[in-house]
Amino acid sequence: MLKSLLVTALIWCFVGLGTALAADNQILAEVRFSGATSVERNAGVWVDGQYVGYLDELKGDKQILLLPGKHEIAVRQAGYKDFSDESVLEPGQVVMLKVRLVKDATLPMPKETAELKISVKPGRAAVFIDGRFLGHADEFNGMGRGLLVTPDTHRVRIALPGYQTFETEVTVRPNQKLKIETELVKGSITEAGPMISQK
Repeated sequence: MLKSLLVTALIWCFVGLGTALAADNQILAEVRFSGATSVERNAGVWVDGQYVGYLDELKGDKQILLLPGKHEIAVRQAGYKDFSDESVLEPGQVVMLKVRLVKDATLPMPKETAELKISVKPGRAAVFIDGRFLGHADEFNGMGRGLLVTPDTHRVRIALPGYQTFETEVTVRPNQKLKIETELVKGSITEAGPMISQK
């Protein structure tokens, strides 16, 4: 009797949990995002200091469901000032955050640049150069897409929760084009390490 109850409970957890969470949720709070331009839609999203993906993908099976309580949400894009929100979420609450990023005019433009192309699977992984979040990998791969960096030695880190972090160091010269290719290895979320971006 106890065994059949346990099996029934496990089946409900695995089969019905997704539907229960997405539908009439009474416990978790949901955070939805709205971005006016491609700058916002391609910006990285952090919840309580952890990178969770880029704004435009955080819906459907990648929706943000959080336990009730206080949460810090940050949206970042290279060349723009961070958008941040600190909210106390209530059980069953649905919050819509309208994200508007403002260009950061204090960042100096380099006189010389080099180009990095980044080909990573999965393409939604976050790309950090010298500890600073610059976007997700798909933004820097393909025709006419690349990441402009100053000629120098740079630390490149590519990370995504649930995968082992990839790290390398590259040295680029003026006008040089360089491509980094990798496939992230599945691993524990603890192996990804912290993904808090420098501001």
